[in-house]
Amino acid sequence: MNSNPKKRSALGKGLSALLENTETDITTKSGNSGVVNSVSMLSIESIEANPFNPRSNFEKNALEELSQSISVHGIIQPLTVRKLGRDKYQLISGERRFRASQMAGLTEVPAYIRVANDQTMLEMALVENIQREDLNAIEVALSYQRLIEECSLTQDQLSQKIAKSRSSITNHIRLLKLPADIQAAVRDNIVSMGHARALVSAGDEDLQLAIFRRIVEDGLSVRDAESLIKEGYVEPRNDGGTERKSNPKPQMSDTQFVFKEHLGDKLSAKVEIKKSTIGSGKIIVNFNSEVDLNRIIEILNR
Repeated sequence: MNSNPKKRSALGKGLSALLENTETDITTKSGNSGVVNSVSMLSIESIEANPFNPRSNFEKNALEELSQSISVHGIIQPLTVRKLGRDKYQLISGERRFRASQMAGLTEVPAYIRVANDQTMLEMALVENIQREDLNAIEVALSYQRLIEECSLTQDQLSQKIAKSRSSITNHIRLLKLPADIQAAVRDNIVSMGHARALVSAGDEDLQLAIFRRIVEDGLSVRDAESLIKEGYVEPRNDGGTERKSNPKPQMSDTQFVFKEHLGDKLSAKVEIKKSTIGSGKIIVNFNSEVDLNRIIEILNR
């Protein structure tokens, strides 16, 4: 685990905090229960994978390299598991190490043993995995979305919990609005997150896909893609002519989108920004009842 105190506090009720809490540690040592950070050797056959792990793709070559390292050096960082029953455990974090250990033919692995309900386990697994550097942008976005939806967090709360800027969280979640073909391309490193962010601003799905195809076929840079979106994309026709695919409506900038989301969180209400082609527009705050409207007014008057 990272020993940086600032990183640890940023995880909130995530994995690092739980590892330091004797109330969540059921590992025993020398007959004494509640020994923080003690490690037990567990049969690898007694451990099952974590169904909440956001990571779904594990590169074969990377796993083989880790497996070879484990064969030589063993597992340096123990797994973290929760106890399901007699000699049955479920992974909370460390699935790459677990899979690589299976490949290396290990029969036992070192592990911290914790107690956690499903929602706590979900948060622990997601927060732990978000800290990894090898998750692709779509996996990160899905992790953010699940933490917000399934753990009832606002983007501000999530920002504090994982020590990431709110704009970074927003930019990742916006990727999930892209067509599935583009999301898959980001996941498979065919296009970068920079390309994907540019495509989000194109707005119209047909236009997004048309420019995406140009990016892949012509090897366009992020700047090239941004220029196509800003100037209006011209797509060749089969008859040799061209067809202009312009953006049907003005799009919000990243700053404007972050502001809209922040205001919505602050007011606990749906907020919309409507822009015209000449630069004017309006901000709309939706309310459900007279009581709800008075609540919003009270917040704005503070």
